[in-house]
Amino acid sequence: MPENQTRRITHGAMMVALFTILLAISTYVPVVSIVTICFISLPIAWYSAKYSRSSSVFVVIVSIIISILIGGFLSLPIAILFAIIGFVIGDVIRTKKSKIFLFMSTAFTVLISITVGYIISVKFFNMDVLKQAITSTRESYQKSNEIVKSITGQAPFSTEQLNTMFNTMQMVMPTVVTLLVFIMTFIVISVNLPLLRRFGLEVPKFAPFRDLRLPRATLWYYLAILTMTLFIKPEAGTFIYIVILNLSFILSVLFMLQGISLIHFYVYQQGWPKWVLIVGTFLALPLIKFVTLLGIADLGFNIRGLISGMTRK
Repeated sequence: MPENQTRRITHGAMMVALFTILLAISTYVPVVSIVTICFISLPIAWYSAKYSRSSSVFVVIVSIIISILIGGFLSLPIAILFAIIGFVIGDVIRTKKSKIFLFMSTAFTVLISITVGYIISVKFFNMDVLKQAITSTRESYQKSNEIVKSITGQAPFSTEQLNTMFNTMQMVMPTVVTLLVFIMTFIVISVNLPLLRRFGLEVPKFAPFRDLRLPRATLWYYLAILTMTLFIKPEAGTFIYIVILNLSFILSVLFMLQGISLIHFYVYQQGWPKWVLIVGTFLALPLIKFVTLLGIADLGFNIRGLISGMTRK
């Protein structure tokens, strides 16, 4: 057997063992799992970045099978999800794509995997996790409402307010899940890429956050949504209403990021220390509406150009 094939098999066996150990810890050790769950995909990513796609797929399949044998079917969803994440991250590194491509491809892979898993759980196991979560949250709010009413004589939320709040929550759930997937993907990539770099791999880098610029077309999408909200006024609960609600939420988050990026850009242009940047970022969170307007203004009127001009003078 050639030496490189022996090395590939040995490395693959080591990565399968490491993947299984991290998965077992994340499944059965509650406190430590908060940290280890971010690194489950690391062994697969490392292997996938070094060897061919066919070898990596084989390691992914073996990792999932071994995980089932050790952790049972309870660990199957986590094993599949993080094995796929590791495969995608490693494959993108091996093919030398950009970091934004790595981020988007990993995020969409996770989103598709979660969607397929959700459909399977609903269709075949009659278990709607999202619906159960909303129902349990509603019951918790109702009990809290009753307790406060028994103490003070007045409920903080009326029945209509609770219904409106949870109906809205249910309608924006697709967007919330999507944003959580992107946040989770960003965290996994951020903690694993530095380790992969230490292992001798050439990993891509993001451009500085201060240089984040949304496409100018985002403003036209926002104006279109605003126009539909003002003039069409779709009825609550209809398909158009749900689409507008979710798109508005997504655009608000994007403009907020644009606003925070502008704050980073201004601090950098002024040459202020990093602690000012950290304080400015934290202060932006309670001022989300103002920061969102700042992002819209930056995209529409090129505030960065004005800041750069003032700095040069």
